[in-house]
Amino acid sequence: MTTLPNIDKFRKRAAELEAELANPAVYSDQRRAGDLARELQRIKKLVGDYSAAEAVIKQIGENRELAASGDVEMAELAKGELDDLQRKLEKLQRDIQMGLVPPDPNDSRNTIVEIRAGTGGEEAALFAADLFRMYSRYADGQGWKIDLMDTSPSERGGFKEIVFSMLGQDVYKKMRYESGVHRVQRVPETEAQGRIHTSTASVAVLPEAEEVDVQIKPEELEITVCRASGPGGQGVNTTDSAVQIHHKPSGLTVRCADERSQLKNKNKAMRVLRSRLLAHKQEEEQAKMTAARRSQIGTADRSEKIRTYNFPQNRVTDHRINLTIQNLPAILEGDLEEMIGTLMTDDLNKRLAETTK
Repeated sequence: MTTLPNIDKFRKRAAELEAELANPAVYSDQRRAGDLARELQRIKKLVGDYSAAEAVIKQIGENRELAASGDVEMAELAKGELDDLQRKLEKLQRDIQMGLVPPDPNDSRNTIVEIRAGTGGEEAALFAADLFRMYSRYADGQGWKIDLMDTSPSERGGFKEIVFSMLGQDVYKKMRYESGVHRVQRVPETEAQGRIHTSTASVAVLPEAEEVDVQIKPEELEITVCRASGPGGQGVNTTDSAVQIHHKPSGLTVRCADERSQLKNKNKAMRVLRSRLLAHKQEEEQAKMTAARRSQIGTADRSEKIRTYNFPQNRVTDHRINLTIQNLPAILEGDLEEMIGTLMTDDLNKRLAETTK
């Protein structure tokens, strides 16, 4: 018999949150009100999944009784539904387990993603463009919005570097697993002899910081403007709209040139800078995540990788969980649900193991 975990404490917490959010005074602190609302939303989902699982368990029991009955026609129908019901229950159980683990405070944040070509020259830049397209398609499927921050195009249509934000529900919660070095093995278009080349691109995923998270003093900034570079010839690259911001205390430099407006580029650059500073701050606060951003990016050497995209074998392998999917075109079209879902489950199991120690 299937046993579900006890969630009474979560029901009690939901009642407390509803009472608190009903008090107009709580909205004097918009940040706290938002945190409480998100916590209530998460617990309501947990309670909803729990109720749905109870209903499915009941239905499975009824179908098993019918399958064992003397009514042949009804027994066949009941048996036919059991596999689907079991799959539905397994998914609900995973969702319930996920709801029991305290969320990362960054899970609900929007996200800054930085993709940089690594080893492999022009082929690495083309692969960086493939990754950007893959994430764009995935974002479309999730109902997220992508906002370009800065691009550094290569000669053949790839990207030496591309920085963009992803806005939507649970963006960082899912995208965090994409941080690291991605490796591609394929025959480049420029390869006359058909030899397979190995190239890399690095992906850094940063939770987007809000102004209250990181305090930046004007005197700490050195801001310069210049003409945006790149193909075209009008608008964006004929005016001094590109903005570069150097943060003196940290040594970080951020450049944004995607917008025609200098002010918009400055605002975007500040968003990236705050997010990088927040990541650095969180690394310092949590010893286990020390130098996390550097470990995300690594050196982009061929030997460092979290995932391999092998074109000749039509496979994508995530080396952290030893998962191989034999459908590379679908992955590059943004079908990342199985990959990211398995990574989330693996992470959940590890976090559950830590909470039960």
